[in-house]
Amino acid sequence: MLFLNTLFSSLIFAPFLLVSVLSPESLRGTIFFAPSSSWATHGYIIIKSCIVLCSWISAYFAIKHLPLTIIGPVKASQPMLVLMGALLIFGERLNLYQWLGVLLSIISFFLLSLAGKKEGINFKKDKWIFFLIISVITGAMSGLYDKYLMKRLDVMTVQAWYNIYQLVIMFFVLMLVWYPSRKKTTAFEWRWAIVFISIFISMADFVYFYALTFSDSMISIVSMIRRSNVILTFIAGALIYREKNLKTKAFDLFLVLLGMFLLYLGSR
Repeated sequence: MLFLNTLFSSLIFAPFLLVSVLSPESLRGTIFFAPSSSWATHGYIIIKSCIVLCSWISAYFAIKHLPLTIIGPVKASQPMLVLMGALLIFGERLNLYQWLGVLLSIISFFLLSLAGKKEGINFKKDKWIFFLIISVITGAMSGLYDKYLMKRLDVMTVQAWYNIYQLVIMFFVLMLVWYPSRKKTTAFEWRWAIVFISIFISMADFVYFYALTFSDSMISIVSMIRRSNVILTFIAGALIYREKNLKTKAFDLFLVLLGMFLLYLGSR
Protein backbone atom coordinates (compact mmCIF):
# COMPACT_ATOMS: atom_id res chain seq x y z
CA MET A 1 0.00 0.00 0.00
CA LEU A 2 2.61 2.51 1.06
CA PHE A 3 4.94 1.70 -1.82
CA LEU A 4 2.12 2.24 -4.32
CA ASN A 5 1.12 5.48 -2.57
CA THR A 6 4.65 6.82 -3.01
CA LEU A 7 4.71 5.57 -6.62
CA PHE A 8 1.52 7.37 -7.64
CA SER A 9 2.45 10.50 -5.69
CA SER A 10 5.79 10.57 -7.52
CA LEU A 11 4.02 10.17 -10.87
CA ILE A 12 1.79 13.15 -10.03
CA PHE A 13 4.74 15.50 -9.53
CA ALA A 14 7.28 14.02 -11.96
CA PRO A 15 5.82 15.93 -14.97
CA PHE A 16 6.39 19.26 -13.19
CA LEU A 17 10.03 18.32 -12.58
CA LEU A 18 10.53 17.34 -16.22
CA VAL A 19 8.89 20.49 -17.59
CA SER A 20 10.92 22.64 -15.16
CA VAL A 21 14.10 21.13 -16.61
CA LEU A 22 13.17 20.81 -20.31
CA SER A 23 11.08 23.96 -20.68
CA PRO A 24 11.62 26.11 -17.56
CA GLU A 25 10.10 29.28 -19.02
CA SER A 26 6.71 27.60 -19.36
CA LEU A 27 6.39 27.20 -15.59
CA ARG A 28 8.72 29.89 -14.25
CA GLY A 29 6.88 32.32 -12.02
CA THR A 30 4.16 29.80 -11.13
CA ILE A 31 3.76 27.71 -7.97
CA PHE A 32 4.41 24.57 -10.06
CA PHE A 33 7.96 25.51 -11.09
CA ALA A 34 10.75 23.44 -9.48
CA PRO A 35 14.11 25.24 -9.75
CA SER A 36 17.38 23.30 -9.90
CA SER A 37 18.74 22.44 -6.47
CA SER A 38 22.10 21.87 -4.81
CA TRP A 39 23.29 18.60 -3.30
CA ALA A 40 22.79 20.13 0.15
CA THR A 41 19.13 20.80 -0.68
CA HIS A 42 18.64 17.17 -1.72
CA GLY A 43 20.25 16.09 1.56
CA TYR A 44 17.66 18.07 3.50
CA ILE A 45 14.87 16.54 1.41
CA ILE A 46 16.17 12.98 1.94
CA ILE A 47 16.04 13.56 5.70
CA LYS A 48 12.45 14.76 5.27
CA SER A 49 11.62 11.58 3.31
CA CYS A 50 13.03 9.33 6.04
CA ILE A 51 11.09 11.09 8.81
CA VAL A 52 7.81 10.96 6.87
CA LEU A 53 8.22 7.30 5.95
CA CYS A 54 8.89 6.40 9.57
CA SER A 55 5.69 8.18 10.55
CA TRP A 56 3.64 6.65 7.72
CA ILE A 57 4.87 3.07 8.18
CA SER A 58 4.17 3.10 11.91
CA ALA A 59 0.78 4.78 11.31
CA TYR A 60 -0.23 2.18 8.69
CA PHE A 61 0.56 -0.68 11.08
CA ALA A 62 -1.50 1.06 13.78
CA ILE A 63 -4.42 1.64 11.39
CA LYS A 64 -4.40 -2.04 10.42
CA HIS A 65 -4.63 -3.29 14.01
CA LEU A 66 -6.38 -0.57 16.04
CA PRO A 67 -9.86 1.04 15.91
CA LEU A 68 -10.07 4.35 14.04
CA THR A 69 -11.88 5.85 17.02
CA ILE A 70 -8.70 5.27 19.05
CA ILE A 71 -6.24 6.30 16.33
CA GLY A 72 -7.93 9.59 15.44
CA PRO A 73 -7.92 11.22 18.90
CA VAL A 74 -4.39 9.98 19.70
CA LYS A 75 -3.08 11.41 16.41
CA ALA A 76 -4.91 14.62 17.28
CA SER A 77 -2.51 15.04 20.21
CA GLN A 78 0.30 15.63 17.68
CA PRO A 79 -0.15 19.45 17.65
CA MET A 80 0.70 19.41 21.36
CA LEU A 81 4.14 17.97 20.55
CA VAL A 82 4.54 20.41 17.67
CA LEU A 83 3.73 23.29 20.00
CA MET A 84 6.26 22.06 22.57
CA GLY A 85 8.84 21.75 19.78
CA ALA A 86 8.06 25.26 18.59
CA LEU A 87 8.55 26.44 22.16
CA LEU A 88 12.00 24.86 22.41
CA ILE A 89 13.27 25.25 18.83
CA PHE A 90 11.65 28.41 17.47
CA GLY A 91 11.48 30.28 20.77
CA GLU A 92 7.69 30.47 21.05
CA ARG A 93 6.19 30.93 24.51
CA LEU A 94 3.10 29.29 25.97
CA ASN A 95 0.37 31.48 27.41
CA LEU A 96 -2.49 30.42 29.69
CA TYR A 97 -4.75 29.21 26.87
CA GLN A 98 -1.96 27.14 25.35
CA TRP A 99 -1.09 25.52 28.67
CA LEU A 100 -4.77 24.65 29.17
CA GLY A 101 -4.85 23.16 25.66
CA VAL A 102 -1.79 21.02 26.38
CA LEU A 103 -3.29 19.87 29.69
CA LEU A 104 -6.58 18.86 28.05
CA SER A 105 -4.66 16.89 25.40
CA ILE A 106 -2.82 14.96 28.11
CA ILE A 107 -6.06 14.25 29.99
CA SER A 108 -7.81 13.06 26.81
CA PHE A 109 -4.91 10.71 26.03
CA PHE A 110 -5.26 9.17 29.51
CA LEU A 111 -9.03 8.77 29.10
CA LEU A 112 -8.52 7.13 25.71
CA SER A 113 -6.27 4.56 27.36
CA LEU A 114 -9.16 3.70 29.69
CA ALA A 115 -11.56 3.41 26.74
CA GLY A 116 -9.06 1.20 24.93
CA LYS A 117 -8.92 -1.24 27.84
CA LYS A 118 -12.64 -1.95 27.35
CA GLU A 119 -11.77 -3.27 23.88
CA GLY A 120 -8.80 -5.29 25.07
CA ILE A 121 -6.26 -2.60 24.12
CA ASN A 122 -3.64 -2.01 26.79
CA PHE A 123 -1.84 1.27 26.15
CA LYS A 124 1.17 0.05 28.16
CA LYS A 125 1.56 -3.39 26.56
CA ASP A 126 -0.09 -3.32 23.12
CA LYS A 127 2.71 -3.02 20.55
CA TRP A 128 0.42 -1.34 18.02
CA ILE A 129 -0.13 1.50 20.48
CA PHE A 130 3.65 1.99 20.48
CA PHE A 131 3.56 2.11 16.67
CA LEU A 132 0.86 4.78 16.95
CA ILE A 133 2.94 6.78 19.44
CA ILE A 134 5.99 6.53 17.16
CA SER A 135 3.82 7.85 14.35
CA VAL A 136 2.72 10.82 16.48
CA ILE A 137 6.29 11.66 17.56
CA THR A 138 7.80 11.39 14.07
CA GLY A 139 4.81 13.26 12.64
CA ALA A 140 5.51 16.12 15.04
CA MET A 141 9.20 16.01 14.06
CA SER A 142 8.16 16.22 10.41
CA GLY A 143 5.96 19.25 11.09
CA LEU A 144 8.75 21.14 12.83
CA TYR A 145 11.21 20.18 10.10
CA ASP A 146 8.72 21.39 7.47
CA LYS A 147 8.66 24.81 9.10
CA TYR A 148 12.47 24.89 8.87
CA LEU A 149 12.49 23.75 5.22
CA MET A 150 9.75 26.04 3.94
CA LYS A 151 11.66 29.11 5.12
CA ARG A 152 14.63 28.04 2.98
CA LEU A 153 13.50 25.84 0.09
CA ASP A 154 11.00 25.90 -2.77
CA VAL A 155 7.65 24.16 -2.18
CA MET A 156 7.51 22.22 -5.45
CA THR A 157 11.15 21.15 -5.16
CA VAL A 158 10.56 19.71 -1.69
CA GLN A 159 7.29 17.94 -2.48
CA ALA A 160 8.32 16.50 -5.84
CA TRP A 161 11.71 15.20 -4.73
CA TYR A 162 10.66 13.96 -1.32
CA ASN A 163 8.04 11.75 -2.99
CA ILE A 164 10.64 10.37 -5.37
CA TYR A 165 13.10 9.67 -2.55
CA GLN A 166 10.31 8.01 -0.58
CA LEU A 167 9.63 5.76 -3.56
CA VAL A 168 13.28 4.67 -3.72
CA ILE A 169 13.44 4.02 0.03
CA MET A 170 10.13 2.14 0.02
CA PHE A 171 11.32 -0.10 -2.82
CA PHE A 172 14.17 -1.38 -0.65
CA VAL A 173 11.84 -1.69 2.37
CA LEU A 174 9.42 -3.66 0.20
CA MET A 175 12.13 -6.04 -1.04
CA LEU A 176 13.70 -6.56 2.40
CA VAL A 177 10.61 -6.69 4.62
CA TRP A 178 7.55 -7.62 2.58
CA TYR A 179 8.79 -9.72 -0.33
CA PRO A 180 10.47 -12.54 1.69
CA SER A 181 7.37 -13.02 3.87
CA ARG A 182 4.66 -12.01 1.38
CA LYS A 183 2.98 -15.46 1.48
CA LYS A 184 2.66 -15.35 5.28
CA THR A 185 1.13 -11.88 5.59
CA THR A 186 -2.22 -10.46 4.54
CA ALA A 187 -2.63 -10.97 0.80
CA PHE A 188 -2.43 -7.79 -1.26
CA GLU A 189 -5.57 -6.79 -3.15
CA TRP A 190 -5.61 -4.00 -5.71
CA ARG A 191 -8.13 -1.27 -5.00
CA TRP A 192 -8.63 2.05 -6.75
CA ALA A 193 -8.73 3.68 -3.32
CA ILE A 194 -4.92 3.49 -3.37
CA VAL A 195 -4.79 5.94 -6.27
CA PHE A 196 -7.23 8.30 -4.58
CA ILE A 197 -5.20 8.19 -1.35
CA SER A 198 -2.17 9.37 -3.32
CA ILE A 199 -4.15 12.15 -5.00
CA PHE A 200 -5.64 13.41 -1.72
CA ILE A 201 -2.30 13.23 0.12
CA SER A 202 -0.55 15.13 -2.67
CA MET A 203 -3.20 17.86 -2.70
CA ALA A 204 -3.18 18.19 1.10
CA ASP A 205 0.62 18.28 1.32
CA PHE A 206 0.90 20.88 -1.43
CA VAL A 207 -1.52 23.28 0.29
CA TYR A 208 0.14 22.57 3.65
CA PHE A 209 3.66 23.32 2.37
CA TYR A 210 2.44 26.45 0.62
CA ALA A 211 0.80 27.69 3.84
CA LEU A 212 4.11 27.39 5.67
CA THR A 213 5.86 29.69 3.18
CA PHE A 214 4.06 32.77 4.54
CA SER A 215 6.21 34.75 6.94
CA ASP A 216 3.52 35.00 9.61
CA SER A 217 2.44 31.35 9.47
CA MET A 218 2.75 29.40 12.72
CA ILE A 219 3.45 25.68 12.60
CA SER A 220 1.51 25.17 15.84
CA ILE A 221 -1.66 26.58 14.23
CA VAL A 222 -1.18 24.86 10.86
CA SER A 223 -0.53 21.53 12.57
CA MET A 224 -3.62 21.95 14.73
CA ILE A 225 -5.82 22.64 11.69
CA ARG A 226 -4.44 19.56 9.90
CA ARG A 227 -5.35 17.36 12.85
CA SER A 228 -8.98 18.48 12.68
CA ASN A 229 -9.38 15.52 10.31
CA VAL A 230 -9.88 13.50 13.50
CA ILE A 231 -13.56 14.41 13.15
CA LEU A 232 -13.81 12.59 9.81
CA THR A 233 -11.92 9.51 11.01
CA PHE A 234 -14.11 9.31 14.12
CA ILE A 235 -17.30 9.52 12.02
CA ALA A 236 -15.95 6.86 9.66
CA GLY A 237 -15.10 4.57 12.58
CA ALA A 238 -18.59 5.01 13.98
CA LEU A 239 -20.71 4.79 10.81
CA ILE A 240 -18.69 2.56 8.49
CA TYR A 241 -16.80 0.22 10.83
CA ARG A 242 -19.34 0.17 13.68
CA GLU A 243 -16.70 0.51 16.39
CA LYS A 244 -17.55 0.28 20.10
CA ASN A 245 -17.62 2.58 23.16
CA LEU A 246 -18.45 5.59 21.00
CA LYS A 247 -19.99 7.68 23.78
CA THR A 248 -16.86 7.44 25.93
CA LYS A 249 -14.56 8.12 22.96
CA ALA A 250 -16.77 11.00 21.81
CA PHE A 251 -16.19 12.75 25.14
CA ASP A 252 -12.44 12.13 24.80
CA LEU A 253 -12.61 13.55 21.27
CA PHE A 254 -14.45 16.60 22.60
CA LEU A 255 -11.59 17.21 25.05
CA VAL A 256 -9.06 16.91 22.23
CA LEU A 257 -10.96 19.41 20.07
CA LEU A 258 -11.44 21.75 23.03
CA GLY A 259 -7.70 21.57 23.67
CA MET A 260 -7.03 22.38 20.02
CA PHE A 261 -9.43 25.33 20.22
CA LEU A 262 -7.59 26.65 23.28
CA LEU A 263 -4.31 26.29 21.41
CA TYR A 264 -5.86 28.38 18.63
CA LEU A 265 -7.03 31.07 21.05
CA GLY A 266 -3.65 31.20 22.70
CA SER A 267 -1.82 31.50 19.37
CA ARG A 268 -3.88 34.33 17.86
